[in-house]
Amino acid sequence: MSPGTASGTSDSSSVGTTWNGTVPVRRKGHNEGEEKTEGEEEEERSSDEGFMGMTPLLQAHHAMEKMEEFVHKMWEGRWRVIPHDVLPDWLKDNDFLLHGHRPPMPSFRACFKSIFRIHTETGNIWTHLLGCLFFLCLGIVYMFRPNMSFVAPFQEKIVIGMFFLGAILCLSFSWLFHTVYCHSEGVSRVFSKLDYSGIAFLIMGSFVPWLYYSFYCSPQPCFIYLIVVCVLGLAAITVSQCDFFATPQYRGVRAGVFVGLGLSGVVPTLHFVITEGFLRATTMGQMGWLFLMAALYITGACLYAARIPERFFPGKCDIWFHSHQLFHILVVAGAFVHFHGVSNLQEFRYTAGAGCAEDGAL
Repeated sequence: MSPGTASGTSDSSSVGTTWNGTVPVRRKGHNEGEEKTEGEEEEERSSDEGFMGMTPLLQAHHAMEKMEEFVHKMWEGRWRVIPHDVLPDWLKDNDFLLHGHRPPMPSFRACFKSIFRIHTETGNIWTHLLGCLFFLCLGIVYMFRPNMSFVAPFQEKIVIGMFFLGAILCLSFSWLFHTVYCHSEGVSRVFSKLDYSGIAFLIMGSFVPWLYYSFYCSPQPCFIYLIVVCVLGLAAITVSQCDFFATPQYRGVRAGVFVGLGLSGVVPTLHFVITEGFLRATTMGQMGWLFLMAALYITGACLYAARIPERFFPGKCDIWFHSHQLFHILVVAGAFVHFHGVSNLQEFRYTAGAGCAEDGAL
């Protein structure tokens, strides 16, 4: 049989044999497709050449995969604290806290999960988170007291409710800011403005019940002082919306603005002391608690502005007992002291009744 006859009698779907000179070449049929034809090999070679030309794009794709992996790790909470000197500029606030900082975490989930990790903001978050829950529960209990415990239940619950509202807003904005400010520069800027606004709300809310009870029988000066405090408070909020206000260079200015807002109460305090006399003001008027509240707030603000004690012990107060934590603790303590004084004023008003005798009630 000749070679031509052998190839011609083979089945088209079976393995055939072609002859190239004296060397037989095996060729698969179309149905099996296990060996590649010369055309397929050429396509594969051209494909490999194209793959080599795509190297920069593949590198970019690899970089994106690494970034996705990084973000995923952030979401899973597998990040590590870093030192102050490697933080981006927008996260650098206190250069006396040398270690234990959170890295930038572009995930709200990761930020909120960091509440349960140990870092420089752990104490800042929990002092005001627990304080917020405390005043929320205290406010609910107080607002649901029976009306017979008040001389004018509707009015008194509103004015005391303004204090609770201010305290809860202040503490809520504070712990939220300290939780998410490492998310991104934009998020940090927004929540820092809310944080500073919350301080102004606390100060304004604290004035309302004290002025109401202290000038219970003198509504005109009470109203004037309330208007002045609200105007000053809104001015402080307006200033705090400026981007420069949150920068470390303006730390002292921030403390001064809010201390000044609180010290605006000196004028109505002197008015009250002159009108009622020092003895009555410190006993029935509960001025002692007011002075203690002011001392706590001012002490906290001074520690915050001067960054004490970490200024004297750099790296020793990174996690616990640095100035911002002490400031937070003193704010919660001052708010509770103020509530205690206002509660005593409310009890005195209930005992004295709604009347305003010349020599009796305040």
